[in-house]
Amino acid sequence: MGKAKNPRRVAENEAIAKTRMLRVSPQKLNLVAAMIRGKPVDKALTDLTFSKKRIAQDVKKCLQSAIANAENNHGLDVDELIVAEAWVGKNLTMKRGRPRARGRFGRIIKPFSEITIKVRQVEEQA
Repeated sequence: MGKAKNPRRVAENEAIAKTRMLRVSPQKLNLVAAMIRGKPVDKALTDLTFSKKRIAQDVKKCLQSAIANAENNHGLDVDELIVAEAWVGKNLTMKRGRPRARGRFGRIIKPFSEITIKVRQVEEQA
């Protein structure tokens, strides 16, 4: 008896990793995500390693997780992986404040975001 196995949410040649609660605005995170879209994973890892953006290290960890998922959970070849998709979403927003002149209150918004990276195995053309 028991429950039926959940169907895969992605194709047989794909794997996904998601990181939530990244302390950066989605707009800034999307700049880093755009930097790696469509690239082979080794080139994307190199770009993230040498990027000057602070959040690039967290995106690199998410990409490494997607690569590990592809290799260990789905049996895909690491050398043939590309970053098929990388999309960014909003998450929590902390509202903080600062006293201003004449009894006013300045709002400070501290946004969080999340990133999802999908890697896909493609056969190399000779």
